[in-house]
Amino acid sequence: MASEKALDFLRRRLCDSSFVYSAFKSTPAGNYSKLKFLISNTITEACNNSVLLLGPRGCGKGAVVDMILEELKGEFPEIISVVRLNGLLHSDDNFAVKEIARQLCMEHKLLFSKMASSDDNSQFMIDMLRECGLAHKMIIFVLDEFDLFTQGKQRLLYSLLDAMQTLTSQSVVIGISFRLDADQLLEKRVRSRFSHRKLLFTPLSTEDMQSFDVKPKNILGDKKFKEILDVLSSVDNTISNICRFLYHAISWMHFESGLLTLDGFKNALSCMQRQPMLDKLQDASILEFYILVCMNRLGSREQNSFNFNSIMKEYKAIQDAYKTSDNYSWSVCLRAFEHLIERELISFLDNRMRSLSIEYRPVRLLLSSQELYQGLKSNAFCPAILLKLLNHESYR
Repeated sequence: MASEKALDFLRRRLCDSSFVYSAFKSTPAGNYSKLKFLISNTITEACNNSVLLLGPRGCGKGAVVDMILEELKGEFPEIISVVRLNGLLHSDDNFAVKEIARQLCMEHKLLFSKMASSDDNSQFMIDMLRECGLAHKMIIFVLDEFDLFTQGKQRLLYSLLDAMQTLTSQSVVIGISFRLDADQLLEKRVRSRFSHRKLLFTPLSTEDMQSFDVKPKNILGDKKFKEILDVLSSVDNTISNICRFLYHAISWMHFESGLLTLDGFKNALSCMQRQPMLDKLQDASILEFYILVCMNRLGSREQNSFNFNSIMKEYKAIQDAYKTSDNYSWSVCLRAFEHLIERELISFLDNRMRSLSIEYRPVRLLLSSQELYQGLKSNAFCPAILLKLLNHESYR
């Protein structure tokens, strides 16, 4: 059937990142053009460079890097080597250097020794940078979740950027992070070796969202459809989220006519609004909501890390300011804190600190402000003061 072919075509398009993110290529002064020029110029000029790609998750930072590297490998065959690290997997300096050595050995068809020490792997990385530079070959390091590499003593970043200071090396370091202050997390000795180039990726506007033209024009002009886009963008207007929405929408395509309908988009929005985090919040206690709001407030002040004790300081400040009846003991708060960890609403920032007592270990909030706001609004017993505090009302 023609409708089945159309459905298959749309699904393939939405699953093809090169198509989804192709709009980046059409803007001459956009991030795609800037990053490609920077890497191309580094190759032709035989120099070193570093850059940070910053912006919310799902805005296309990684996809843009993938598209550019794919094109440059075609333009400069047998010149580019790519090493990819992820802070979620390789934030440990020793393991990261070992992974760099493994990927470089695989790329250049060399024998990799699993028994090599960290110092041996570090020296191998430096030697490879020198040898590739002398052979006019480029090594590109892509560090995803870049902010996680800044934890600890930052030996990996220092060793890498310091090795790039030599005249013989020829490489680029591309850091990818959702944190806009990622460069401020660098130690002074590391920051002095970084080029301070930053490219900011922003979510789509409602007008940009309407440019994903897989819908009939009469739906685009419908007021109710625009309301659907407004609701969608208020929660998450990143490209990846828009693609998920469209994928849901085409699943509701009318097979007899082969057209997408307004009802289909409404059903897709309903599917998107079923968020697992909101389900976890349904049975949360008032005290647990207080802890989550305190964490959100601490995060909004751009505190790099906080633990149970700092959360309790924020909680006590709220109780002192508003004299609410929701004043619980330290031990009761600790049990609520542990319960939130069990339900995966918050998590420890670094598993390497397991030897520390739980109240001293840094944690992070796994909820967005919007998800927490929706969870508070949907709870019939939620104190009104929590909604005000979530909007960052200052103490009296």
